[in-house]
Amino acid sequence: MSGKDEYYNRAKQEGYRARSAYKLQQLDRTAGLFGSGNTVVDLGAAPGGWLQVAAEEVDEHGTVVGVDRQRIDPLDEHDNVEYVRGDITEDSTIEEVVERVGAAGDERPVDVVLSDMAPNMTGDYDLDHARSVHLARQAFEVADQVLDSGGDLAVKVFDGQDVAPLQEDMEEQFEYVRQVRPDASRDSSSELYLVAKGYLTAPVREGDTLDVEIVDIGSDGDGVAKVEGYTLFVSGVEEGETLEVRVDDVKPNFGFAQPVE
Repeated sequence: MSGKDEYYNRAKQEGYRARSAYKLQQLDRTAGLFGSGNTVVDLGAAPGGWLQVAAEEVDEHGTVVGVDRQRIDPLDEHDNVEYVRGDITEDSTIEEVVERVGAAGDERPVDVVLSDMAPNMTGDYDLDHARSVHLARQAFEVADQVLDSGGDLAVKVFDGQDVAPLQEDMEEQFEYVRQVRPDASRDSSSELYLVAKGYLTAPVREGDTLDVEIVDIGSDGDGVAKVEGYTLFVSGVEEGETLEVRVDDVKPNFGFAQPVE
């Protein structure tokens, strides 16, 4: 039995609206996307297979918002799913998503942004590839507006020359980004998923140099500095010092730095 038949038949038997539901399950197993109570935004959500998986994984304590130009038939079995009908390439749709999840100012309540969006196929692979990357960048833009610190993003693209620049741009905003090819993808497919973990809302980035004041000493003996409320741990310093440091590593909620000699 072909891979297509296997996952198609499983979807029918297990009540999923699309075989792509298994791709999201495999992405979750590989990258740990979901947790109980999470808020998830699913872009290009029709017909709703990914919404079903996400709703199951975040359980009744979580919320899933599905976005698509097409109407999505409500999932009667899941009360934790909401719907936005619109084109994600239009600002008005992005604004509605931001409003729906309550993202404003410092409020960034979303834990995961998903995109299984694909362009209408033209048969010109280079064009289809470029359009897929454009859609992935649209999803990245939405994530940049709504993801909470430490949140995750998973987007589909067609493999090609524009994937590396997209991944590099995503790596500037996340702890790390990896490429994943789920087993449930068709054997002939060129699709892959960029899974970005640990969205960074920190006001500093690796390699930055800045002047800080050491306001405390942590339990491990490192100095503690605050940059716009963000914590930097600095080794080999004393409380009360003001000095120039270079940022070595940035995590969602704290980072590490060394004194500049």
